[in-house]
Amino acid sequence: MNGPQGVQGTGQQSGTGVIAWIDRRLHVVRWFRAEYVDYRMPRNLNGLWNFGAILCVVLVLMLATGIFLAMNYTPAATGAFASIEVIERQVPAGWLLRALHMTGASLFMGALYVHLYRGLYYGSYKAPREILWLTGLVLLVMTMVTAFAGYVLPWGQMSYWGADVVGKAVGAIPGLGPALEHVMEGSDALGDVFIHRFFVLHFVMAFAIVGIVGLHVAALHISGSNNPLGVEPAKPSDTVPFHPYYSSKDMVGLVLFGIVFAALAFLWPDLLSEPANYRPANPLHTPTDIEPEWYFLPFYGILQSVPSKFLGLVASAGAVLVLFAVPWLDPSPVRSVRFRPVCRIALWGLVVAFVLLGLVGRHHAAGAWMIAGRCATLYYFGYFLVLLPFAPRFEKTRPLPSSLS
Repeated sequence: MNGPQGVQGTGQQSGTGVIAWIDRRLHVVRWFRAEYVDYRMPRNLNGLWNFGAILCVVLVLMLATGIFLAMNYTPAATGAFASIEVIERQVPAGWLLRALHMTGASLFMGALYVHLYRGLYYGSYKAPREILWLTGLVLLVMTMVTAFAGYVLPWGQMSYWGADVVGKAVGAIPGLGPALEHVMEGSDALGDVFIHRFFVLHFVMAFAIVGIVGLHVAALHISGSNNPLGVEPAKPSDTVPFHPYYSSKDMVGLVLFGIVFAALAFLWPDLLSEPANYRPANPLHTPTDIEPEWYFLPFYGILQSVPSKFLGLVASAGAVLVLFAVPWLDPSPVRSVRFRPVCRIALWGLVVAFVLLGLVGRHHAAGAWMIAGRCATLYYFGYFLVLLPFAPRFEKTRPLPSSLS
């Protein structure tokens, strides 16, 4: 008698119906309740923590619209641009799907940058959350690759010449450059093989991102969420359950984000796109100004600010790679820069440098913009490689609170 009753008393869900039957065998309902209903969160999270949920929702939207767009897309140099025109003008709601996909790409990158800045500001990269930080950076790199591949696929004028610039930058790598460029382009000229490879890359990477997101969320739930004070919860009153407190807060954030999304998609669709990309690619006519999408402009500014093509490529890649070392470059025991006056001012300077590099990329690093780009590049790397390692030696931090409440 004790056997079945003992098993029944170990927390299995009672009840009837299909959901209860599945839960008794897979534990999906109790897992969801433990991880997304009863899961304890710090009580003092601010609106910057909404961007995690926003990114997940936009990712789902991008996957859904991307699948329908792929059904009508032709991955060939002679048919890519024409298939985009068919989607826009003949496929039912095709213009809507493409508008949502294009706007989603830009806002996804924007939300990702805000999410990254929040991690830097509040020290979310420090122990025990290094894996959480590293998986987030892997997602950033994968998203950049996916976004660039998607930017190429319409095969408009800017898509073609943007791909040409990246191909030449890769080809400038000593030794392996020409071979890597050939692997990327597939032939001596940009054409069918190149588009087909980037179409497959764009499609596969999108679903690979979903897998890494799952790993990122798992790391979050194991290590626990950081908070604006950077202090671990010390007592039960320092935390609240995810639902209804943060589920409702995320819904408010999603509604506000949705308003911005709808305004850009339906009222100002050309604000985040390049007009030259609405013309088919012409290999015989080089655009006056070749520039990537806005979210790549800071790295493009670094690339242009360095005199050597190869060193510029190294600096652009290094601007992302240096973020992987941040947990070990910053030895300070204090997480949040709220209590680190020097790093707080310096981090705002980093934001200014990043925006300035975007403007440099926009203005093609000529004249005064070249000087500004080099100064911003030096500051960017100086923050991570000089300030973070040495700031704890001279910085006087403010006293930390004993608890979140």
